[in-house]
Amino acid sequence: MSTAGPDPSDLDRIANAALARVESGMLLGLGTGRASEAFIRRLGERVRRGLQIKGVATSERSEALARRENIPTVSLEEVERLHVAVDGADEVTPDLGLIKGLGGALLRERVVAYEAAQFIILVTPEKLVEKLGSRVPIPIEVVPFAVTTATRHLTALGGKPSIRKNADGYPFQTDNHNWILDTAFGPMDAPAAVDARIRSIPGVVDTGLFLDMATLVLVADPGAVRELTRQR
Repeated sequence: MSTAGPDPSDLDRIANAALARVESGMLLGLGTGRASEAFIRRLGERVRRGLQIKGVATSERSEALARRENIPTVSLEEVERLHVAVDGADEVTPDLGLIKGLGGALLRERVVAYEAAQFIILVTPEKLVEKLGSRVPIPIEVVPFAVTTATRHLTALGGKPSIRKNADGYPFQTDNHNWILDTAFGPMDAPAAVDARIRSIPGVVDTGLFLDMATLVLVADPGAVRELTRQR
């Protein structure tokens, strides 16, 4: 997978558009990844100018960044409901189906997003696809004990699973101490059915398929921000 990132000015533009939807007194979910980090930095600027908010981070990395930005953070057990969760995505379809998890925080991102009244996604245009699975594999979080058997069952489903590894060649571990099988299925006509079959495999903790969750997608078009909403 390419490590080349989007233009920082594009990320800043959509981060500022998301920030326009934040008001004092809100509880926010803070996502993980480049777009989310741009939002956290812009949010930190506003907090230092007096904005009163608290954030729940979806990863240890985002938690550390929020603290560096002087953003007050709380744990999920300290809140009953979040007003808004802001995160990125690796693919977005016209019906706002998502693939997430290339940053490795998919499980915590799902938990936080589920607790939010609004789930706002920040992306650059290359993330827009007609069908999920067109440009990236599905990250699948698996308990280490079950990696071998899960690999076999994912292959039987038609996937091509690969253990995600760090630069040192050792398996990548999530903040939950699980492993990730990046599994290519190709463009999917029925992602919900694929998701259900993956989840039926013992040892699978979560998948990167986020379906019927996003309420708004902000796209960094050249010099502008495009808004995509889910059609009900």
